[in-house]
Amino acid sequence: MGCGVSSSVKLGKSEKALKASLVIQNWYRCHRVRLKTRQRYALSVFQSIEYADEQGQLQLSNFFSFMLEKYTCVLEEDPELVTQDKDRQDCLGLIDIPDSYCGPRLQFPLTFTDIHLLIEAFQQQQILHAYYVLEVLFETRKLLQQKPNFTYTKTSPSEEITICGDLHGKLDDLFLIYSKNGLPSESNPYVFNGDFVDRGKNSMEILIILFVSFLVYPNDVHLNRGNHEDFMMNMRYGFTNEVLYKYKLHGRKILQILEDIYTWLPIGTIIDNEILVVHGGISESTDLNLLHRIERNKVKSVLMPPIPIDGDRATKKGNKVGTIITARGIRTYGSLSEQLTKCEWEQVINILWSDPRDKRGCYPNTGRGGGCYFGPDITSRILNKYKLKMLIRSHECKPKGYEICHDGKVITVFSASNYYEEGSNRGAYVRVSSGTPPRFFQCQITRATCLRPLYQRVNAVESSAIRMLKERMISQKTDLIHVFQLEDHSKSGKLSPGQWAFFMEKVLGLNLPWISLSSHLVTTDKDGNIDYMSSFQDIQIQKPVKESVKWA
Repeated sequence: MGCGVSSSVKLGKSEKALKASLVIQNWYRCHRVRLKTRQRYALSVFQSIEYADEQGQLQLSNFFSFMLEKYTCVLEEDPELVTQDKDRQDCLGLIDIPDSYCGPRLQFPLTFTDIHLLIEAFQQQQILHAYYVLEVLFETRKLLQQKPNFTYTKTSPSEEITICGDLHGKLDDLFLIYSKNGLPSESNPYVFNGDFVDRGKNSMEILIILFVSFLVYPNDVHLNRGNHEDFMMNMRYGFTNEVLYKYKLHGRKILQILEDIYTWLPIGTIIDNEILVVHGGISESTDLNLLHRIERNKVKSVLMPPIPIDGDRATKKGNKVGTIITARGIRTYGSLSEQLTKCEWEQVINILWSDPRDKRGCYPNTGRGGGCYFGPDITSRILNKYKLKMLIRSHECKPKGYEICHDGKVITVFSASNYYEEGSNRGAYVRVSSGTPPRFFQCQITRATCLRPLYQRVNAVESSAIRMLKERMISQKTDLIHVFQLEDHSKSGKLSPGQWAFFMEKVLGLNLPWISLSSHLVTTDKDGNIDYMSSFQDIQIQKPVKESVKWA
């Protein structure tokens, strides 16, 4: 009898322990779901602000005219730097490499050893001398001019090719990929799918490593153009300043040649006649046959659409050839004969700027202001039309570094980890080969914040996102207060959550879940109404952080 009581007691304890473990597991699952939701909202804030900035650029017909005027002056100061071999020699002949220079010294023709040399030098934060930079750029342009608009490459079940997405100047991510996946070679080919530059502080080093890799292995390293391989984007998002800061004497020459190199970068890569790799995406009107034929070097910047000739436009006499004057200022660069048609230009902008969405159809990309959103039906239609099986693209930061959509027919790969904030996202690359499914590899540069528990990382990312959003709010403070007060008929200083959210979206246009975010942005009374002036409390605009590393 005593044994029976003992067994009952043990059974009761085990049942309680089981129930307790189930409760803990359920709580933990719910906790992680809440954290992931908060992380997703934080990333949506970062992304919406990023896309709103891009939208502003694309929609302005005279985008930062003072920048364009500045750039035009750069060209006028150095009119002799053109593509001819003689001018190349004249340019390099004017640059001396002093004996005191202790950085890497390249030997042309380049070899695998030079790739190693550059990686070791850049890991030690050395700067490649401008002479070698220009020589690499001249060689790269010469080789790119021989490439078609789409590069064709083949794999086999035993020979994979690696596709990398946006790097955006984050050199450590490129080092990590090379460390995990191996350096480029004839047996280890790569596709780098655009957006090598801007935002990060080591865009120049990334370009040099990629260009040298391309020169050493021209049939095994494939470089696609992204929407940031565009001199006007560079002036807004940091790369122009980086080059001028690192190369004070010869930075302008470097930028001029890079502008031309961008135009010669291929539009995309086609693997095994089955996989289309482009930076952004497609549209319902994507015509690969037309894209194969266009003169891609005429696309100086997709921010400058072709301008038809009419009575309202004239070419100012005495200006540099191709400077078009309109009633709204300088609008384009290059002569009218150097422009694409409007149809050709739209084809290119859709390839570089578009994004996939779950909704069927093809409709304007309101987030970015350029390109389109394309649904699964558009993907199937275009892939079927050209007998393709898959689209691999980049262009969007994803929490895991990659994302699969449209019934497995579209893959997004993004290789820059910690893109918005430390711990905000992983980077990734994908390996594909004939007859086998894609293989995904994640990577992330780990510093102190990345080693923290998930809830601490989410808190850090969320705080940064909210701070950035509040800064955007205070920049539109006058417009927001105006619409709030017009709606506040009783002059109570309060609005319903729905009213507040409606006007936040109307003024800021960020397509965010404002009601869900309201607890971080405003205070509410006991009836749930929002004190709309609290939207602007406790906001401090952070001063720019000075660079701790001095560039040569």
